[in-house]
Amino acid sequence: MAVSEDFLEFVLEQLAPLGALKPKRMFGGVGIYANGLFFAILDDDTLYLKGDAELKPRFEAAGSHAFDPFGEGKPMAYWSAPAEAMDDADLLVEWAHRALAVAGRKRK
Repeated sequence: MAVSEDFLEFVLEQLAPLGALKPKRMFGGVGIYANGLFFAILDDDTLYLKGDAELKPRFEAAGSHAFDPFGEGKPMAYWSAPAEAMDDADLLVEWAHRALAVAGRKRK
């Protein structure tokens, strides 16, 4: 569950258009907050975005996989960012906005 400083800096740079981001180290990974909402996890130099039942088909169609931190078949509601989004900052920000919307709904 390690996250390299280079990967953390890359993700924060790509997601900068979201505004003030707050990374928080936890359990060997990094949680990312925007506007007080926990919407992303970094683990093993992979970005996972918060999802829900509505977004699940979109993540699956994009080739994403669910975050299963212990490999026990008990995935969390976070999905790997689509590979094409990791190469396109604008597309990554679109996915991040979707994850923030899910986090906002879950908080209510």
